[in-house]
Amino acid sequence: MNLSLLLTTFSLYILSLALLVSSISDLELRSLLEFKKGIQDDPLGKVTTSWDPNGVSREDPNACPKWNGVFCDEVSGNVTGIVLDRLGLYGEVKFHTLTGLQMLKNLSISGNHFTGRVEPVLGTIPTLQHLDLSDNNFYGPIPARMNDLWGLNYLNLSVNKFEGGFPSGIRNLQQLKTLDLHGNQLWGDIAIVLSELRNVEYVDLSYNNFSGGISLSLENISSLANTVHHLNLSHNKLNGGFFKNESIELFRNLKVLDFGDNQISGELPSLGSLLNLRVLRLGSNQLFGSIPEELLESSVLEELDLSGNGFTGSVLGINSTTLNVLNLSSNSLSGSLPIFVKSCVIMDLSRNMINGDISVMQNWVSALQVLDLSSNNLSGNFPNMTSQFDRITTLTLRNNSLVGTLPSTLGSLRSLSLVDLSLNELSGPIPDSFFTSDTLTRLNLSGNQFSGPIPLPGSHASELLVQTPYMQQMEYLDLSGNNLTGALSSDIGEIASLKLLNLAWNGFSGQMPSALNKLNRLEYLDLSHNKFVGEIPDKLPSSLNVFNVSYNELTGKVPENLRRFPTSSFRPGNEKLDIPGGSSGSNSVTDPNSNGGKHHSSKGSIRLAIILASIGAAAMIVFVLVAYHQAHLKEFRGRSGFSDQNTGRDVKFGRFSRSSLFKSQRDVQPPPTSLSFSTDHLLTSNSRALPGQTTQSAEHVLPEGVATSSASLNPNVLDNHHATSGRKSSPGSPLSSSPRFIEVSEQPVLLDVYSPDRLAGELFFLDTSLAFTAEELSRAPAEVLGRSSHGTLYKATLDSGRMLTVKWLRVGLVKHKKEFAREVKRIGSIRHPHLVPLQAYYWGPREQERLLLADYIRGDSLALHLYESTPRRYSPLSFSQRLKVGMDVARCLLFLHDRGLPHGNLKPTNIVLEGPEYNARLTDYGLHRLMTSAGIAEQILNLGALGYCAPELASAVKPVPSFKADVYALGVILMELLTRRSAGDIISGQSGAVDLTDWVRLCDQEGRRMDCIDRDISGGEEPSTAMDELLGISIRCILPVNERPNIRQVLDDLCSISV
Repeated sequence: MNLSLLLTTFSLYILSLALLVSSISDLELRSLLEFKKGIQDDPLGKVTTSWDPNGVSREDPNACPKWNGVFCDEVSGNVTGIVLDRLGLYGEVKFHTLTGLQMLKNLSISGNHFTGRVEPVLGTIPTLQHLDLSDNNFYGPIPARMNDLWGLNYLNLSVNKFEGGFPSGIRNLQQLKTLDLHGNQLWGDIAIVLSELRNVEYVDLSYNNFSGGISLSLENISSLANTVHHLNLSHNKLNGGFFKNESIELFRNLKVLDFGDNQISGELPSLGSLLNLRVLRLGSNQLFGSIPEELLESSVLEELDLSGNGFTGSVLGINSTTLNVLNLSSNSLSGSLPIFVKSCVIMDLSRNMINGDISVMQNWVSALQVLDLSSNNLSGNFPNMTSQFDRITTLTLRNNSLVGTLPSTLGSLRSLSLVDLSLNELSGPIPDSFFTSDTLTRLNLSGNQFSGPIPLPGSHASELLVQTPYMQQMEYLDLSGNNLTGALSSDIGEIASLKLLNLAWNGFSGQMPSALNKLNRLEYLDLSHNKFVGEIPDKLPSSLNVFNVSYNELTGKVPENLRRFPTSSFRPGNEKLDIPGGSSGSNSVTDPNSNGGKHHSSKGSIRLAIILASIGAAAMIVFVLVAYHQAHLKEFRGRSGFSDQNTGRDVKFGRFSRSSLFKSQRDVQPPPTSLSFSTDHLLTSNSRALPGQTTQSAEHVLPEGVATSSASLNPNVLDNHHATSGRKSSPGSPLSSSPRFIEVSEQPVLLDVYSPDRLAGELFFLDTSLAFTAEELSRAPAEVLGRSSHGTLYKATLDSGRMLTVKWLRVGLVKHKKEFAREVKRIGSIRHPHLVPLQAYYWGPREQERLLLADYIRGDSLALHLYESTPRRYSPLSFSQRLKVGMDVARCLLFLHDRGLPHGNLKPTNIVLEGPEYNARLTDYGLHRLMTSAGIAEQILNLGALGYCAPELASAVKPVPSFKADVYALGVILMELLTRRSAGDIISGQSGAVDLTDWVRLCDQEGRRMDCIDRDISGGEEPSTAMDELLGISIRCILPVNERPNIRQVLDDLCSISV
């Protein structure tokens, strides 16, 4: 009886269990179908066609549905996993539909296009162990209920749009081994986040907005340090010092440490206790000091990235046998190249100050594949690439001082794909092997002194070209800025993969080959500054985006498919080229005040009055000049002769004898108001251009008030003038002194110029398209634009009508001829849309005859636009325009810094705004490389007087311009753009008198940033948040050098501002 009762009870239990399971299965089925409704697009049909309720087994309703991505427990049949990774699904996920899946352990829907918020209800599925929502478009905050998933061991929410603070309580996730939140917009104090983590092995919080320092106490870091293998906090806003020494010892299991692209500062401590460390990335921070030797001798480290910091000292050798990737670029390392390198596969030492002979690399035994030594001071002849370089794919040695010819077999290396040897002093013919390589895709030899023709296979080999893979891989070919000559072979058309062809600034002649139309992938073609003749070939590729044939001698009509390019693609030069719808004929310089040739009779009388008034004014000026000339001539005749002191004060172009000077003084009448480089007599000129004129540099406005050497000035005029700021108080202004430009009537400057009929020295061209003689330069009409700490600036107009600026360098500033020539060629080889390039230099027989020639740019300086006194010629710059100027300058500085060249003299007078778009063009960049230590010190002293000198330079015994000093100057300029107050202003307030930078910092500390903003923009329609962001960037730029961002970080921040 008891046995029968027991069997009956057991049977009822089994029946109820079966009913229960069946009930749960129905609930799960409904949950899955509700989840499916959130999928709006399934391009692969993996869900919409598979998840069919009719496909569920009728014989066994509790069986797991055979739906794609759905997994069940083998025993109970409950759904345990939904895996729909990388199916391209679209839709808005409703996470509450999953609450019916009470046995769900794995939810993985990464790599789709899902959107929506993550609902807190997701935290009510206690069985969840693996959650991967990565690489979607989820947004909003991470719900705090997620911390209730106590069984979770894998959490990946990376590459979404989550924002807000990091949710507290993550310490509850005791089972969590992997935490990946990279690529979101999360913020919070990193110290609090790290102290919350327990037992985690993999942590990736990179590409967020976490801030604060990592120098944590032992009790706050120990729980994480004991277990973590992979720690990535890169691309955040971390600051302060590195981990403390006692904390580092706890990371005994750490294999990967990535803190790149933050603001971590200080010296790097010893990491010798990290015995398992295989990857260390600390690039783009503010670390300094020497590189710990144990990192270069490690027997386990495989990748080391310390780029973009301030490390100093030398690298004697790389003794590690495991190191495959080494990146020490963009530091301040010096000394010679490492004597030995044992194991590197990828090595980047670019943008440092490493010097010495390049031949040291022949001693390396590593099987290098990528080598970048660009933007250093390496010299010597390029060595033969021996067997250890047989695997090299990328070779970059640009912007050094390499000389001599290249080895003929360089292009024969079997794996070579990219070669960049630009901006050196290499000469001789280009090796043929480059053009018989079947692996080379990019070749850049620009900015050297290569000569002869391009060694393309001759026409007799044209059939061979079709049948072999020679040059078929070549995509980018840049040979610009050399001394190449001859005709361009039609075999150029056989390089079928070519996308970029730049042969500008050479001496090519003959006709443009019609075979160019065979380059169907060509996007960039620049043949400017050559001697091509004849017509432009028809049917050049429609894929062209950039086309330039200016400064040639082409004729005929521009083909129809090329008429979409601007006139600047064909002019100047090509005087006989017919451009339908564009200008044709001469290359004469257009009057900047003209209106495109359109004349209106209503303005005729006004113009006539202006002409008559100009004639009258000119007559008065001539009268004054004659009177001054006679008086000065009498004084000269009373002297017994020219002493060294007197001749030292004369501005001269070339040689002259005392008799010829006196002869010219007696026989020649004073000229009109324009100056000439061969005046033969005393000339006078105002240092400022007349209103309405445009100039290349704003030095002519003399905002600095720092008198140049008497070598270029009449001592009777300026010797008694005190060097002041050049500013006076502005009535009604809150400033104690506001910027004012020295008008002609306020401060006349007389410039004495004595010169011969011709220049007797050597004229060296950095732009091969220029063709004029020293004699032509000596007779070129010129205007004095002004002065700077470097010397006197002129605008000269050549016989051809081309205008140049000529900077006459002061006596005693520059280095000896050989070093001067090497440096000026490096500077002159740099070309960028936001730079005013050097075009030539003149080295005369006398010490005072050192000239730099550059393009003349029509436009006024940023200083004039910001601080021009009334009546104004320009309307105030809008905020968008000011932001654009800042971005232009930052972009140009990044270009210079990437080539190892600080600007060194950045200030508003060296920023020219060109054209109606106000494109910023930088001048006077890199001139410290031409100067003696005394000249550099004077330049920096001048910057300090004006308020643009970084504190670390002002306190240095032997100051040298640096990248971080450029960033400081840019920060000051950004403040000027926002406030329209000059760096040298003294501003009075409640805290006493302060300068601009202190005033902006004070406003920031007191929470009144908007009080700083110029009223011309603060009350407009443009967003104040953007102004606030820009002000914040400017403040970061003037932080102490160890906390100051690099220029790449500054540019990224500027580009992130939305207007």
